[in-house]
Amino acid sequence: MTNQMHRRASLALVGLVLAGFAAASPSVGAVESSQRIQLTFSKPISLPGVTLPAGTYLFERALPDSAVEIVRVSSQDRRFVYFTGYTELVARPGRNAPRITFGEAVAGAPAPIKEWYPSFTSSGHRFLYR
Repeated sequence: MTNQMHRRASLALVGLVLAGFAAASPSVGAVESSQRIQLTFSKPISLPGVTLPAGTYLFERALPDSAVEIVRVSSQDRRFVYFTGYTELVARPGRNAPRITFGEAVAGAPAPIKEWYPSFTSSGHRFLYR
C-alpha cells in the first residue's frame, strides 16, 4: 500500500468515526430544560481556567444522556464556548438551594463558581479547580 493510499484509507476511517459521533449525539432541541439554564452575572466570574466578564451565559450538560458529567458554558446563542470540562456530581443541599454557589476569591479577583444546580434536579455539578 502506498503512502497516499494509506493516507486516504486513514481519512476515510476518521470520516466514518466522526459521522458515527454526529449520528449518536442528541440534537440541540433534545436537551432538557432541566439540564440547561441562562444565568446573568453583574460582575466578572471565573470557572476553571477562564475568567468571564459580567454578562449572560448558557450553562448546560454537554452530554445530557450520559453518565459523564461534562458541563459547557457558552454565549446565549451558543456561538462561543467559554468552558467545557468535567465536573463532580454532588447532591443538592436543599430544595431552596441557589442555582449557583461561589467559592472565595482574593480581593479584586472574580468570584469562582463552585457549584451549579440545574432546575428540578436533586443533584448539581461541582467545578474542579486545580
